[in-house]
Amino acid sequence: MDASKAIVFLALFIAATTIPHSHASDPDSLQDLCVAATSKGTKVNGFPCKDDTNITASDFFFAGLANPAAINNSMGSAVTPANVEKIPGLNTLGVSLARIDYLPNDGLNPPHIHPRATEIIFILEGELEVGFIITTGNKLISKTIKKGEVFVFPKGLLHFQQNKKDKPASVLSAFNSQLPGTVSIVAALFSSSPAVDNGILAKTFQIGTDEVEEIKSKIAPKKK
Repeated sequence: MDASKAIVFLALFIAATTIPHSHASDPDSLQDLCVAATSKGTKVNGFPCKDDTNITASDFFFAGLANPAAINNSMGSAVTPANVEKIPGLNTLGVSLARIDYLPNDGLNPPHIHPRATEIIFILEGELEVGFIITTGNKLISKTIKKGEVFVFPKGLLHFQQNKKDKPASVLSAFNSQLPGTVSIVAALFSSSPAVDNGILAKTFQIGTDEVEEIKSKIAPKKK
């Protein structure tokens, strides 16, 4: 990444994550740190803390964003999270990152929401068509963004990214939450457990139940 562009991105990220508490996603920490003891499970609003005597530098380190991810799905994109589940030291700090890689020719990160965070993306390589939908008249806010540029998706709003070019693309995403969560709309509706009733899906999308079953078979193929 170009050094000057990286500095701009980090400055924006810091600004986004140091806004007043009333606008923040995760609550402010009441101590220096609280390295997640993930093996104990989630028992509070976050993870319980590891004893300070057991904290090491590895609790604050992750190398997983350095290289593109292998993409082997029908959407043509892959998300590599760098959240509290990967970096225990992020617990209670209210920030996280992710890398998203897209195949050329319509690689898509399909419509989804992050219920606990605003997202800001920085284009590492390539060019993307991005957009989100606001609640006022379901208006679509969309733009083509290129390498070195930034785009923001407000907290909880439906959004997407697509690579329409013939070269791979990748972005670095920042969130004002240690674990922003992701609800992929189609996957949530058509592959939930227990399953959403076919009649509900058929009426919602104005299609037949046979078409619902066909979509379900593509989203979550039945085990043989």
